[in-house]
Amino acid sequence: MSQATYIKLWADTQKELDTMLQREREEFLQPQEDREKVWKMLATAYVQYLEIFRRLEASHAHLIHQQKRAAVRQVLDGVMGRLLEIKREMVALESSECHCMDSILLELQRVPEDIEIPIPEYFVKENLRALQEREQYLQEILLNAGLLEEEPVRAMTLEEAINVIQVAERARQGRARAAFMRRIYLEEKRQSGKQQKKMRINPDAAATCIQKVWRGYRQRRATEKLREEEMVFLGMSLPPEVEARSVLQKANVLQGEVQERENYSFRQELREAEGSHIKETLQDEIIQCFIECRHITGRFPDYPPEKTGGSKAIFIEKHPEQAVDEGWKMSPSNFLSILEEGSSQYQVFWENRDNKADFLQDHDPELIKGGEREEVEEEIRVQVDEVMQEQLLKVKQAVDGEIGPRGKKPGKGDKGSRRAPGKKKISELERDLTPDRTIDSLFQELAEEGLLIQVKNVNLSDYIGYYDCLSNTLREKGAQPVPSIPEVRQLVSLYGILPLGSQTVHENAPLVKSLLLAGPAGVGKKMLVHAICTEAGANLFKLTSSSIAGKYPGRDALMMMLHMILKVGKELQPSVVWIGDTERMFARGAAKGEDEVNFKRLAKLLPQFLRAVKPQDRVLLLGTTRRPFDANLGPFCKVYQKIILIPKPDYLTRFALWKHYILQGGGTLTKLVNLNCLAQVSDGFTQGHVVEVVHTVLTELRLLQMARKPLRTAEFVTALARHDPVYIEEEEAFHAWYAKTPLGKAWIATMAARNAEKAKKKGKKGKKGKEKK
Repeated sequence: MSQATYIKLWADTQKELDTMLQREREEFLQPQEDREKVWKMLATAYVQYLEIFRRLEASHAHLIHQQKRAAVRQVLDGVMGRLLEIKREMVALESSECHCMDSILLELQRVPEDIEIPIPEYFVKENLRALQEREQYLQEILLNAGLLEEEPVRAMTLEEAINVIQVAERARQGRARAAFMRRIYLEEKRQSGKQQKKMRINPDAAATCIQKVWRGYRQRRATEKLREEEMVFLGMSLPPEVEARSVLQKANVLQGEVQERENYSFRQELREAEGSHIKETLQDEIIQCFIECRHITGRFPDYPPEKTGGSKAIFIEKHPEQAVDEGWKMSPSNFLSILEEGSSQYQVFWENRDNKADFLQDHDPELIKGGEREEVEEEIRVQVDEVMQEQLLKVKQAVDGEIGPRGKKPGKGDKGSRRAPGKKKISELERDLTPDRTIDSLFQELAEEGLLIQVKNVNLSDYIGYYDCLSNTLREKGAQPVPSIPEVRQLVSLYGILPLGSQTVHENAPLVKSLLLAGPAGVGKKMLVHAICTEAGANLFKLTSSSIAGKYPGRDALMMMLHMILKVGKELQPSVVWIGDTERMFARGAAKGEDEVNFKRLAKLLPQFLRAVKPQDRVLLLGTTRRPFDANLGPFCKVYQKIILIPKPDYLTRFALWKHYILQGGGTLTKLVNLNCLAQVSDGFTQGHVVEVVHTVLTELRLLQMARKPLRTAEFVTALARHDPVYIEEEEAFHAWYAKTPLGKAWIATMAARNAEKAKKKGKKGKKGKEKK
């Protein structure tokens, strides 16, 4: 698709976004009492924002113009954040992480795949070089420490060996023929040189030869130039001035990156041209504010300190809080202003722009100046604040007789106050316990101790699963909601990948510092951990009882370990701190052994670790558990803010899993392999069981025999019979445990309130019917 297509897609998406913003102003700001109407509004907005998100992501991924990409990126981050805000409202309304969206999808003429969460490419693409260098550095550390296992040598199949031999033989024949032709050429050249020495060359003949060579060369150059001009005219090639640049410069042009030296030149030009005017304007505005304040209060105000924004704080409009209305009302949004600003910028700069003449997708100097002007104003504002603060003190002394700021006596400091009221005590993890160590040295130590591990290249889309229609039916009848596998993918994207990938989203969206993946062994919890890191480009720190055994004994050592992880994780963010088998950390009863005692001691330090993670720190604490009911529920739920219960696969998912892994393992599907039978027989088994059975059956020897002995269903059934399924008792234990969590209790209370409300309405209708009779 061409650039014009994606520009049009962006324009159409902006129109849809404007419609959504107008609808939000009309509907969401008004109090609502009907819960069903509120739910429908939220679910509809959620689906429509997802469609806008998908289109904006496609535009951002394919646009070349840097400033257009920046404009799309601003709106894209705003839409992601707004999705998270709407999701928060939906969870609060239903007291559940998963929702029945069938009626909304039917009304909007959408399919379940339309509510899958897209992962923006820029999460990894914009930091690809740094991620590759960091991965290579980590691999070198692990190799030197002897912690990286070399990949086992796999025996070649007969076809692969024949292909290798054929490639080598053809290359040998090509080299031999090239050497033979070179010898012939050199011999002919030597013979022609001897003949020329024997013959005396006529000067006229020599001149004619030179003219012929030169005219041929000049004609070829002219023909090549005409061909290049034709290709440029047809839009199939770049102009020569672009082609003449270096490879790096061409990549920058294609990506539309504006060089730092150009930004600096624009900034310098703005300082020289507008600096004096900006300075005078700021001074006049500050003086006018001081005069108005003295007219109202009878005295000059204190100058705002720099930590509160300096003179910026003077111009901030503060509105009184409005009274809370009865009924449901949408919570204040941090992203609507971002979306409205992006929409207005699009209308001003891009809506009526002629894109046909912009073949080079070059930058717009005026837009760069607009961005640089804010930085210049900030630099000048700091200088103006210093001057105006001194002038204000002199004026207050001359007019009002004041010497210092209000509320302080001359010559007295702040000795009386040990700590400002409301100021929290700084924890150990918020202080720098390793000021004399570099990030590289901490990175190396964590890697050598096995706490910083390599991320497996797994995408979230590799976690195969389909929507379970039966679960939606059970939810409508009042059964406890359990997410299907596609809903697990959505929750992992919303709470894990999107906040880790975008700094704007992480700072402004509802903050999720910790996430727990709970489910039976083999349902793909570890795969989801690696998928989060792969999609977000995050580092992975692994904490288990075995990984820290004998390495950091005692509270102080554990505190130092957490400090190093947090320091490296913040510096090289995004980062994921993975705690495997986390229920052992919160297990009831006394610990057995020093290593287990140390692991349980770590649980008491996790709340302090989470307090040290701020909104600007893209660090996620991610726990996995296969026996959550063994943990002490109170501290467990206090540490993990969000809990995702992962189910075993349903029939359709099992069918897809068998087909995918058999083909991936090199097997061939024939009529002798009944996938329906395998999906039916494997009811109660997990994804891990399917993968292990396929690997057990499809050995190297079995693959070689497959041509004359096709695969049969019985081979997989026999291997599957050696494994134990997830029994119904274990599944019920998970559901009973989840019902005791805060969200599970809230769901039970919500359902009880709804049933009581329905019974009340039904009773009123019955009374009215009797009165009519």
